[in-house]
Amino acid sequence: MAGFFSKEKVINKVVSLPVDKVVPNPAQPRRNFAEEDLRELADSIRENGVLQPITVRRGAGGGYELISGERRLRASKMAGRAEIPAILVDSSSRQSAIYAILENIQRRDLDIFEEAKALQMLIHEWGVTQEEAARKLGRAQSTIANKLRLLSLGEEERRFILEHNLSERHARALLTVPDPGERMEILRQAVEQRMNVAQLEQYIQRRAAAPAPVKEEPKRRVLIVKDVRIFLNTINKAIDTMKNAGIPAVAERHEESGCIEYRVRIPIQNHTAS
Repeated sequence: MAGFFSKEKVINKVVSLPVDKVVPNPAQPRRNFAEEDLRELADSIRENGVLQPITVRRGAGGGYELISGERRLRASKMAGRAEIPAILVDSSSRQSAIYAILENIQRRDLDIFEEAKALQMLIHEWGVTQEEAARKLGRAQSTIANKLRLLSLGEEERRFILEHNLSERHARALLTVPDPGERMEILRQAVEQRMNVAQLEQYIQRRAAAPAPVKEEPKRRVLIVKDVRIFLNTINKAIDTMKNAGIPAVAERHEESGCIEYRVRIPIQNHTAS
């Protein structure tokens, strides 16, 4: 395509743009694109072309910033297309970000945590209130608040929930458990026992009602030496030590009635200093 279209002629009209001139929207909330789905879409584009134009706005350096249609853009590149049909709109970066996020949420292209992050981005980065987000999406404000609460789950928990195809309601049930380690244990039990949401909620309630296990004090280990020869050797060594030091100690040993009797005589010597 030679040159660029003038702004007045192309605004809100379908034009053909070079795919390498279109950059992704930095506010795109979707991070995971299934490779198999992209390949299927690329095959369709090779056969039929792009049936629904992407939406873009003018970006820096003479390029274009994507507002919506990243799957179509990726699949077009995969299909080897040089150009892609696009609708060029007059939009600020804030409006572009909001459009991109809202479109992904409305199309339900996001997993439950990507959607929660998208809502968080709308509110914290682009100044959209919960009420406004709820109105734009046609949802109750309580629904928006509940989705945002999902972000209090850790990365490991989120990954586990997605890998095992647990629902948003499964995830919300976990929010009543404050300890992350316990939440992971509950998640593993939920998957192992194939719990539905009601069963998971009941399981969490039973765990919360159960008394905490009492930790037993570790028992002191008592060393029992069955071979008394160890003690006898100790006595004999003590006698030898005294003899070597010049003390004429004497030890008498008697065995009777299954007992050993030791009598040690140590003379008391008075040494007069010279």
